[in-house]
Amino acid sequence: MNLLLDALVALLVLVVIAAAVTPTLARLRVQGMRLAAIRRIEHRRHSRVITLIHRQEAISILGVPIARFLTIDDSEAVLRAIRLTPPTMRIDLIVHTPGGLQIAAEQIAYALTRHRGPVTVFIPYYALSGGTLIALAADEIVMDPNAVLGPIDPQLGGLPAASILKVLDVKPRDRVDDRTIIMADIASKALRQIDRTVVRLLTAKGYDPERARAIAQNLSSGIRTHDYPIGVEEATALGLAITTPVPADVENLMRYYPQAMQRRPSVEFVPLPYFPHPEPLPTPSVPPDNVGEQ
Repeated sequence: MNLLLDALVALLVLVVIAAAVTPTLARLRVQGMRLAAIRRIEHRRHSRVITLIHRQEAISILGVPIARFLTIDDSEAVLRAIRLTPPTMRIDLIVHTPGGLQIAAEQIAYALTRHRGPVTVFIPYYALSGGTLIALAADEIVMDPNAVLGPIDPQLGGLPAASILKVLDVKPRDRVDDRTIIMADIASKALRQIDRTVVRLLTAKGYDPERARAIAQNLSSGIRTHDYPIGVEEATALGLAITTPVPADVENLMRYYPQAMQRRPSVEFVPLPYFPHPEPLPTPSVPPDNVGEQ
């Protein structure tokens, strides 16, 4: 009887250990496949590949959903990757984000404009708000035909800056409370600042100043709702230089970023300094669709 009890306890311990270890092993496996896929793109394009990917994920034990967005941690990681890249080497930034902190987006965007090598931003699905701002810092924006950008109008306390200013236009000043007047003043400054930022980014990439101002006004003035999707045709009509489609190996890389039940870094890159021109490697066969769905 004691032997049977001991066996049951040992079996229970093994089950608990397996349940604890299996998700970690699965996560490490998918992470290894992600880095291998990144390295293949780098060898094909002679570039440094950086991914900036935000998905809704969940705490592994509680299952509580967590919305991922652009943070200062992300900008610091991207800046580290850029510092590890030779000045004239190509940078390929793969962006999939709903946006986030404007200061983080601006840090990344200005760092990309200062990089002397060519910069390409790939957008397989969407790059909204701060993601759009980052894309404007690229020499080349490559989008899937169905991918979208988004407006970059400032939001203050969850309210559009342009809409806050609208209050002063439709109500007499003596009927507007002090807090709204203060918010309107901040909103006015925020709109001027984002407009100036977009013009600086676009002119640094060779856009004519008049064309850059027109694009900045269109994207930042609040003529659309903040979640409005700007497709390839509309973005091209605005004057942005966009090419399609996204290369197949970039699309395949996205398979390794499932909406999983574990946390992972939003920014990933191979954390090594590179020589300017790595030798190309043979491209392996396309992975099966069910990879990374643990």
